[in-house]
Amino acid sequence: MGAFLRPVVLSVVMLFALPTVVTALWWSLVDRPASWRSADWSSSGLLPAPESSDAAIYVLAARTGGFKGAFSAHSWIVLKRPGRRHYDRYDKVGWGLPVRRNGFVADGYWYSNPPRIVQAITGEAAASLLPVVEAAIAAYPFAGRGDYRIWPGPNSNSFVAHVLRQVPRLDVALPANAVGRDYAPGLASVSLSPDRRDLHVTLGGLFGLAIGRRHGFELHLLGLVAGVDIARPALKIPAYGRLELLRR
Repeated sequence: MGAFLRPVVLSVVMLFALPTVVTALWWSLVDRPASWRSADWSSSGLLPAPESSDAAIYVLAARTGGFKGAFSAHSWIVLKRPGRRHYDRYDKVGWGLPVRRNGFVADGYWYSNPPRIVQAITGEAAASLLPVVEAAIAAYPFAGRGDYRIWPGPNSNSFVAHVLRQVPRLDVALPANAVGRDYAPGLASVSLSPDRRDLHVTLGGLFGLAIGRRHGFELHLLGLVAGVDIARPALKIPAYGRLELLRR
């Protein structure tokens, strides 16, 4: 038994523990606001001014606040409907009715951390997807008071991951450090995406794996993700996130 356990433990340490510790050490050196009151929540200028008549769908993510930012990002969805001159942003937060519309600036900093675009779809492709995305947001099952749990979920990333799974034409998975994205209710869950291109297996969001076009190959441990993306060559590093292998 010992001969079997040693390589397993070593693999876990190398794949999950070591990157997490290194990322935590790096994050401890980063200058951060003392509280949410002193944090910057203003526009980062990342998104174009919503003045065109075109439709758009964006998935954004930024590291979250406090020391938990070493391990996780916060993600949200931004919609631009045809003919309108403003964005609509959808987040899940940890107080009140958790799914919020326009509770924050569309491309705002999150606890002073700059956002990045995980996916962007514009024009006719976005216009055709908007009703499906809106339906997925409306059908999110954990939208009532008290339906938020920071770990292992359902949290902000569980909400966005739900929409991405329901609308596979968005064609993206959340970053590896979006802790909570793999949450599923119950003791165990095995799900195949509607287009049958991604398989997701999880034990309460704590242990599991994913394989497919959007996820590549992933192993999940306590909300951390290690893996490799084949379609868009990258390594998925626990706590750190995505490391691109090719410049776009």
